[in-house]
Amino acid sequence: MVLTKQTSAAGSGSPPFQQVKTYLAQELAHGTWLPGQRMPSESELMRRFAVSRMTVNRALRELQAEGLIERTQGVGTFAAALHKVASTLSIHDLQEEIESRGHRHEARVHLNQVEPASAALSEQLGLPVSAPVFHTLILHLEDGMPLQCEDRYVNPLAAPGYLDEDFTRITPTHYLFRHTALWRAQYTLEAASPTAQEAELLQIAPQAPCLIMVRRTMSRSQVITLARLVHPGKRYQLSGEFNP
Repeated sequence: MVLTKQTSAAGSGSPPFQQVKTYLAQELAHGTWLPGQRMPSESELMRRFAVSRMTVNRALRELQAEGLIERTQGVGTFAAALHKVASTLSIHDLQEEIESRGHRHEARVHLNQVEPASAALSEQLGLPVSAPVFHTLILHLEDGMPLQCEDRYVNPLAAPGYLDEDFTRITPTHYLFRHTALWRAQYTLEAASPTAQEAELLQIAPQAPCLIMVRRTMSRSQVITLARLVHPGKRYQLSGEFNP
């Protein structure tokens, strides 16, 4: 790979390793290297920034620790798939979350079919009106207690084998992680009441407060999926951590 921009570590206030790290992180964010694509070698970076191998190694180690790159000894450095970058995009597999707590995950598939896209849905998925879309409705349970109602539409162009999967054994999230190149996600989050169908599936009162997330994910070239995730407020909490 040829590096055309000529930048030197000299003359900048930041340490040389930080300049290398910042450059690579910015180029990853701009999409210079697709997930899985080979990145510049250590030798190329040494020449570009006029720094030592130790300096380049430190920058790459930190990027690897943050999940932005993957390194294989004797092969090279590669851009990581962005679903692995927790600091940039945190999309978790509910089955893994439940099992990490030592509990049992169960999925009940209530809908698994092809439907024509409505006008509103076609706009969200970037498809023509009435184009076929995949639709699944799945109830996730933790130790037998309903925890999440997942209503998901999938672009067949992004995941043509989606409906062939057994979603009692693997979650749609995990399947899409494996079969698509996730690049970007958009979220809306609100506290609201469920629909009548969602309340029945979740075994809650029709006016029970729920945490509702609508999430749309994209690859570089197309929308992958649009999902509505409904959680009973008394059984689910959203938590995180901020480290300045």
